[in-house]
Amino acid sequence: MGITKQIGPPAHEVATKVDEYARGMISAAGSTLFEELGLYYIGPVDGHNIEDLVTIFQKVKAMPALGPVLIHIVTEKGKGYPPAEAAADKMHGVVKFDPKTGQQFKTKSPTLSYTQYFAESLIKEAEVDNKIVAIHAAMGGGTGLNYFQKRFPDRCFDVGIAEQHAVTFAAGLATEGLKPFCAIYSSFLQRGYDQVVHDVDLQKLPVRFAMDRAGLVGADGPTHCGAFDVTYMACLPNMVVMAPSDEAELMHMVATAAAIDDRPSCFRFPRGNGIGAVLPPNNKGIPIESSYLGYGSIVQQCMDAMGMLKSLNIAVTVADARFCKPLDADLITRLANEHEILMTVEEGSIGGFGSHVSHFLSLKGFLDGPLKIRSMFLPDRYIDHGSPQDQLDEAGLSARHICATVLSLLKRPTEVLNFK
Repeated sequence: MGITKQIGPPAHEVATKVDEYARGMISAAGSTLFEELGLYYIGPVDGHNIEDLVTIFQKVKAMPALGPVLIHIVTEKGKGYPPAEAAADKMHGVVKFDPKTGQQFKTKSPTLSYTQYFAESLIKEAEVDNKIVAIHAAMGGGTGLNYFQKRFPDRCFDVGIAEQHAVTFAAGLATEGLKPFCAIYSSFLQRGYDQVVHDVDLQKLPVRFAMDRAGLVGADGPTHCGAFDVTYMACLPNMVVMAPSDEAELMHMVATAAAIDDRPSCFRFPRGNGIGAVLPPNNKGIPIESSYLGYGSIVQQCMDAMGMLKSLNIAVTVADARFCKPLDADLITRLANEHEILMTVEEGSIGGFGSHVSHFLSLKGFLDGPLKIRSMFLPDRYIDHGSPQDQLDEAGLSARHICATVLSLLKRPTEVLNFK
């Protein structure tokens, strides 16, 4: 039975046709794909006509059991709100805005977003290496690859909302000698993890994963929070796992990933703007076995904590790990030998950087001695949306929380930090 319906007829017409569909009185020549799959199909229906939708739902609900019913509803993003209809991104992700005009109250920043620094760095690399290509899953604007596409329209691929395909597609390009950069939000890459394991890492293919929105993401909330990428990427045998502490290091890591041609690699970077680091005139690769122990952008909180502790006459060393895998064994060993307390701090879940460092220290026997070791990471729960600072406080990863941990290990009072 073929079932068809035009968009937007009067409600009484819809009701009549649904009744006719239920009695099997209308038949079109041939059959639809949905009918071949055994589905009772109604549509397409205008998803902006509420009266039609209510009538159809009521009628379908009252129908005798016909098996699975598919109602094909067509909608348009931003429909009915002129500012959204006129916006290129249909106001998909917005900050606070004026509902009358749609004007967004964006805070001006002297620095670009990490996403833009990534895109600009990738463009620089692609200008000197024609094998570099970029892939995203319907997120050209979100990942910054819209800039790359404007510069290299034939070397940027949008595979639609299909992260699994993006990963396997990148793997295929890598087998042919190209250098794919697969830019996917940290939380969205979870959808393609099976492909990361079997199609990329197991084959030891040099696919480069740029994981945007790593760590806490402020107003984007728990659905976009990139809490797990370090854990799920660093457990893979062949993966190089990196995280920059600022925008300058991000630029270097883009170059590093481009140079790695014998195994897969990934680097994570946060939502938000850079800190104002001095940018290098040219991207430089970072030696994989050498690192300078916070991991990623949380290093900035460690630096703030160091300043607080210095005012209390407590000497602190802040080391920027940069690599979770491979770990800088020499650096960690030196820090463990020269300090009373060794802490790792990261904006990621348990099982990430701190777990790798603790495992290394246990194998080297440091857990047998007087060294005090602590790992600070995101709590074992989802963090609700809020300002970046509120989320850090909620997660217990702010500079004051880092200071409090040090003071408690030194058996010093924490009241001096003025916690509310």
